Amino acid sequence: MIYLDFEKPIAELNEQLDKIKEVQNIGDVDVSKTISDIEKQIASKTKEIYSKLTPWQQVQVSRHPQRPYTLSYIENIADEGSFVELHGDRTVADDKAMVGGMASVNGETIMFIGQQKGINTKMRQYRNFGMPNPEGYRKALRLMKMAEKFNKPVVCFIDTPGAFPGLEAEERGQGEAIARNLFEMAKLKVPLICVVIGEGASGGALGIGMGDRVFMMENTWYSVISPENCSTILWRSWDHKEEAAEKMKLTSSDMKKLGLIDGVIKEPVGGAHSNPEEAYKNVKKAILDSLDQLRDMDEQKRIAARIKKFASMGHTEEA
Repeated sequence: MIYLDFEKPIAELNEQLDKIKEVQNIGDVDVSKTISDIEKQIASKTKEIYSKLTPWQQVQVSRHPQRPYTLSYIENIADEGSFVELHGDRTVADDKAMVGGMASVNGETIMFIGQQKGINTKMRQYRNFGMPNPEGYRKALRLMKMAEKFNKPVVCFIDTPGAFPGLEAEERGQGEAIARNLFEMAKLKVPLICVVIGEGASGGALGIGMGDRVFMMENTWYSVISPENCSTILWRSWDHKEEAAEKMKLTSSDMKKLGLIDGVIKEPVGGAHSNPEEAYKNVKKAILDSLDQLRDMDEQKRIAARIKKFASMGHTEEA
């Protein structure tokens, strides 16, 4: 288990637990009560720490290297063996940072799309650290239009530090690709659900984030810029990233209060990485409950409500 800096008390207790278990394995000593006491202390300390996370600590949890990524959610939410990944934008290439395909959930076919990060150094490079190129967004749009053609709902998982900012991405139309997705998602005829499962940074997240229902998992963030980059712009240094995270109102609770998302999905105590199975279960329930609501809506009314929701965001004044 990898521990974040603020999880040091939990790490120390787990270290004690491991040593006690070693004693139990080596010798013929009954330490079951000691083990039980330490396990209770770990549970209590974890609950205490995670009940009062700062915005910056929530950003850290959203980036935890053992946190489940898009493909893990798809494979654990979908019926066993039903996911069929689809590739390519039919123009340039198959962007490995954007994945998608059809899967069955409780017998219903759903189109899943999302950004995918890597689970180790080699896979992070392969997945471009979850930063899609324009062809990734064009692949996503192609899959959305395919779902529309066959009248299947779409579920998007958002987890990216941003769209890839390289020169070649700009040359191939990064801005146009994201803008085109927003335009097409606004009027997509099928139900569209978006879930922020990790980082939700800038247009890279918004490029697959315009849905009838937009959810954030409890320990995630969603903003136009990361706290580090905000700190760099305002203070010319990363040293103020914690203050930036506080001021930016980027947490799930802040976003819900501001009316920018439709709901917050609870995570297990200790974050999604501490109990992935519970995280999958909570996300699946949110998706299925939303689909039950959206299916009953008239198609044109659903599209009009989606457009109105996003058009109403923010504050405007007429001079």
